[in-house]
Amino acid sequence: MHCSFSLTLSLLLLLSLLTISSTTQQHGKKNLQPNSMEPSELETLFKIMDSMSSDQTWRVSYPNPCKPGSSWMGIECKAGNDSHLHVTRLDFGSPPSPSCKMNSIFPSLIFHLPYLQSAIFSQCFTHTKTTLTISLDKFFSSKLQQLSLRSNPALIGSIPPQISTLKSLQTLTLSQNRLTGPIPKEICGLTSLQHLDLSYNFLSGTIPNQLGSLKNLVVLDLSYNSLTKLIPGTIGQMGMLQKLDLSSNLLTGSLPNSIQKLNSLVFMALSNNRLKGKIPKGLAKLQSLQYFIMDDNPMFIPLPAEFGALHRLQELRLANSGYSGTIPPIFSQLQNLSTLSLQNNRLVGSIPVGFGNLSHIYHLNLSRNLLGGEVPFTSTFFQRLGKNLDLSGNQGLCLSPSEAYGVKKIGVNICGINKTTSLSKPLKHSEAPSLGITKLFFLVNVFFILFLQQILF
Repeated sequence: MHCSFSLTLSLLLLLSLLTISSTTQQHGKKNLQPNSMEPSELETLFKIMDSMSSDQTWRVSYPNPCKPGSSWMGIECKAGNDSHLHVTRLDFGSPPSPSCKMNSIFPSLIFHLPYLQSAIFSQCFTHTKTTLTISLDKFFSSKLQQLSLRSNPALIGSIPPQISTLKSLQTLTLSQNRLTGPIPKEICGLTSLQHLDLSYNFLSGTIPNQLGSLKNLVVLDLSYNSLTKLIPGTIGQMGMLQKLDLSSNLLTGSLPNSIQKLNSLVFMALSNNRLKGKIPKGLAKLQSLQYFIMDDNPMFIPLPAEFGALHRLQELRLANSGYSGTIPPIFSQLQNLSTLSLQNNRLVGSIPVGFGNLSHIYHLNLSRNLLGGEVPFTSTFFQRLGKNLDLSGNQGLCLSPSEAYGVKKIGVNICGINKTTSLSKPLKHSEAPSLGITKLFFLVNVFFILFLQQILF
């Protein structure tokens, strides 16, 4: 009996000790709930804030910037596995985020924030010249997924090759700055990239062949730079690409045949370059394409019928490019077309009759060509487009008299009538002056002149 009591007492003591131990551990974990930052990371953040913005006295106003309820707009923090809070996002320049000092320069210290995933600087570097400098702490690899520097007129220099060390980057936006030099081939090592925007800079040189290795890229925008030579054939390797904008550069040669492999492409802009030569026959395979914009290139070829097979097209812009021949009737099958710009080319023949059945079109410009014949549009079509229809500069075109009344100025005369004829509605017989009244008016004028002569002489 004594032995049994002792055993029971021992078991009770053991359970009590286990309960106390568990409670202590839970209490310890509760005390370790993330509510503070590592001192070194906190100091790095304050240095960045002090250099970038004078909106607040940051150390005084926000001594615990990651603590819930005490952080400012433009900063996000998340808990790490080390029981501390860490900065994951910094956003400057765009309200309600902190504004930037006039003399601020790019803070390379952002790469010393080990958990930072997104850094955005918009209209920040405006007066003091600065460069994009990348310096990683050798003790950790960057977790940065988004780096965006947009509209910074004082951001100059080249894109550093060290950008290749940001292996986690998914979005790289360096748009509307004053960056110069070539696109570094090292950028093509960022295989996680989905969005690459280097538009509106002063970049020169060629588009790197290695760009084809960016197989996850969805958006590629290199527009408004000074890039030269050919569009690389490797561009066809980017099978996920949905937007391709190479407009306003100095690109030459023709479109590579590999472009037909971009099955996901929705938007393609190549305007204002020096492209010429044939359009690839395989272009008709791009059945996801909705926008094809290729104005202002010295093509000087017959207008390709391949465009008529792109049934999802909403905008087709091929102005100022020297296209010749007739407008292919297959263009009438583009039932989703809302904008068609073919002005200032060398097109001949008549306007396809089917154009009048394009129910979604709201902007049609066929001006300054060599088109002829009767315009095949009804008064309903004319009224729907209004000022968005321009057929001027085609001396051979004319309007059917039955459809001419009520048509606003589109630069076309009535068939069979000279150029000075008005499109105004003709007067009814009852509204026209009668012949008798006209003769009476003439006789009165004659007698008046004779009367004046007798008085004067």
